[in-house]
Amino acid sequence: MTGYLDTTQAMEGRDLTRLARTAVGWLNAVPSSAIALIARIGIAGIFWRSGQTKVDGWQVTDSTIYLFEEEYALPFLQPEFAANMATLAEHLLPALLILGLASRFSAAGLLAMTLVIQIFVYPGSWPDHFTWATALVFIVARGPGALSLDHLIARRFLSAT
Repeated sequence: MTGYLDTTQAMEGRDLTRLARTAVGWLNAVPSSAIALIARIGIAGIFWRSGQTKVDGWQVTDSTIYLFEEEYALPFLQPEFAANMATLAEHLLPALLILGLASRFSAAGLLAMTLVIQIFVYPGSWPDHFTWATALVFIVARGPGALSLDHLIARRFLSAT
């Protein structure tokens, strides 16, 4: 009976190893472009929704300016200017990320915003900011992937030379 259990356990161990190798093989086959697209959409959604809370139509709300005066209180920018610039950035840069246009520039801009928020506004929210930074650093470092206007533009110019 002991030999049977040893054989069964060994077979189960091999099956588990085979299953793990198969799963890792499938995961390794996921294209970087797919990961980049997911990162671009996910992070764009976070900043776009934040930007939407700051406007009424095309106008930055008084409550947004108040937040920049009282709660955010950035030491180096006037509150009204900071409110308008942050609102513009939270709309423009995510839209560019979704399109995959000027993606590395857009991700770098949102990464800079994330660092400002982390350092000056909500230092206790580092787990969220670290998550955002991970997606943004991936885009800056690896680019937006093949499913982007940046890729189409680069391919057009590289094939023209």
